[in-house]
Amino acid sequence: MSRPSPTRFAHAGRDPFAHHGILNPPVYHASTIASPTVADWLDRERSGFDRYTYGRIGTPTSDAFEKPIAELEGGAGAVSTSSGLAAITTALMALAQAGDRILVADTVYGPTRRFALQVLARLGVETVFYDPLIGADIDGLIDDRTRAVFLESPGSLTFEMQDVPAIAAAAAARGVTTLIDNTWATPLYFRPIEHGVDYVIHAATKYICGHSDIMLGVVVARTREQFLSLKRTQVMLGQCAGPDDLYQGARGLRTLPARLARHQESGLAVARWLQGRPEVARVLHPALPDDPGHALWQRDFDGASGLFSMILKPVTAEAVAAMVDGLHLFPIGASWGGYESLIMPAFPERVRSATAWAADGPMLRLHIGLEDPGELIADLEAGFERLRLADAA
Repeated sequence: MSRPSPTRFAHAGRDPFAHHGILNPPVYHASTIASPTVADWLDRERSGFDRYTYGRIGTPTSDAFEKPIAELEGGAGAVSTSSGLAAITTALMALAQAGDRILVADTVYGPTRRFALQVLARLGVETVFYDPLIGADIDGLIDDRTRAVFLESPGSLTFEMQDVPAIAAAAAARGVTTLIDNTWATPLYFRPIEHGVDYVIHAATKYICGHSDIMLGVVVARTREQFLSLKRTQVMLGQCAGPDDLYQGARGLRTLPARLARHQESGLAVARWLQGRPEVARVLHPALPDDPGHALWQRDFDGASGLFSMILKPVTAEAVAAMVDGLHLFPIGASWGGYESLIMPAFPERVRSATAWAADGPMLRLHIGLEDPGELIADLEAGFERLRLADAA
């Protein structure tokens, strides 16, 4: 499937004439779903997930969000959850059981790592973290107990690119399921199912919703069988998303191409400017030609979002604080993907276990929002002046 056009994002999963011609689907606030007869009640019970039976299990509002996401990702079905982390944990719980091993990229989102080490371990599931650059050599880590391989490309904080097709192919050849966190790229810029991945996860809280005011997650399954396994786990865990959040997620999908184009353009403008700053040792952004992961990004992805990191040359912690604390357009925050720019200190060396992370200076992660990039650059320029003065003091 080629990159979905803005038209597909605007129209995927829509059926206004099922709702009296109303363009935006109505919001169903539902728990109980009544049947008019015993026969209808029993038919609903036998229907599996093909009919509405209870608000937690599904409504037209959840369909209005899940169906277009599944279509855009090229999957057989999707389930929504209350957050991005809930999407990750639901997908892993659908797969792993006591005695299994899962392989997890050493660069994953911090809560993914903590769930594996603190919850799955308690349930008898072993997690092995692997070098994100391993590629097809992942085969050497797969044994008879390996149930799943979890990817994230580019990785959180350090933005290493994974060879997703090579890892997916090696896992499939051994009968191992693959999952990927695709929040950074969204289905606009990367569609992992086309590259052999089984489950695609999004923190829809971020770019899909896009306004920093919704908590929402979604998992897309490649096959109908995988979807049913995932759906059954979601139901047993009691996982669901609120109807108003689902509505906002569906609405966010419609404007995603326009917003991501701006995030990409402004993000690259700021990243290129940072490359020329004397205070910056390196910018970690896979869409930059000199980034180590650029060739993989160029081969597999259709674009880039506005999230990346930079490594400063050695300076004191006080100097970094002076720079960051005085910024006007960059609040310190972690949940990126909204309209606003963000910045935060990052410490990958504290969590990496399969591979060492070494950098001469401190790291800052930036999210470039929808503001004027020239004004963002001016704010950062003033910040660098504060950094120099504080470091010289």
